[in-house]
Amino acid sequence: METLVSLIFTTDFISSVIRVTTPILLATMAVLVSSRAGVLNISIEGTMLFSALMGVVGSSYTGSAWLGLLIAVISGVAFSYLLAFFHLRLKTDVILTGIALNLFSSGFTVFLLFMLTGDKGVSTKLASKVLPNINIPFIEDIPVLGKIISGQNFLTYAAVISVIALHIFLRKTRTGTYIRAVGESPEAVATAGKSVNNIRQTALLISGGLAGLGGAFMSMAYLSMFTKDMIAGRGFIALAAEAMGMSNPFLSFLASLLFGFADALSNNLQLINIPSELTRVVPYLLTIIALAIYAARAKAKSKS
Repeated sequence: METLVSLIFTTDFISSVIRVTTPILLATMAVLVSSRAGVLNISIEGTMLFSALMGVVGSSYTGSAWLGLLIAVISGVAFSYLLAFFHLRLKTDVILTGIALNLFSSGFTVFLLFMLTGDKGVSTKLASKVLPNINIPFIEDIPVLGKIISGQNFLTYAAVISVIALHIFLRKTRTGTYIRAVGESPEAVATAGKSVNNIRQTALLISGGLAGLGGAFMSMAYLSMFTKDMIAGRGFIALAAEAMGMSNPFLSFLASLLFGFADALSNNLQLINIPSELTRVVPYLLTIIALAIYAARAKAKSKS
């Protein structure tokens, strides 16, 4: 127990929590914006996976990490357009379509990787680029705090900024207001002469872009390559974080931090000789517990 406490209360551990929270937070914001429009984007997992590969491929062929990031975001938007097309235009069930797209992404990324490199597991044959870490002036010189906050990856800071930006977007802009209105009362929006499908499609495309950032982080910051199914359930964890956060960007941010803590803890538990097979279930176990608590509270609230 003493060893575990000594592992947790360190600047390295807290810094790692922030780092591993990044893809979960970006995915959570992606879920949130589509959820506010009344469409649950369950294909976030597949979107992140596809974007992770395309970011690596894009940066390898262009020689630029920033162009690779742009390609990853565009890929995320394009992948989410598939969900929008099938669900909003062809009227398919959004859950079944999302599951199908996740399965498609898992297989298609392996196929595409094999076609480009001849390898079905990792992209080591692609000379992909890595997004930079950023040292923040003045803050980096502050004892303890500087080591935790400064030196994080560019996308980590972008993820935190996205929380504030999304709050402002949903509350202060016309498009954001339409997205909230569609989620709360689509009939009223239709009566006002606005297209519910177009607004929901916009929300899904924004969702895809945010998920694309999360996927790019996984293959261009968290790791420096793409590996098969590397998202490892983070898209589904984001669904739990958004639900716990009750579609509020700041509460969802806190929920993401909780799951990031569990992820970082599972990695550190291996340092004290706990079997990796056991530590890997920690984030998913927390997801189940958190959703059970959320469901119980929501049920109790509906009865009161």
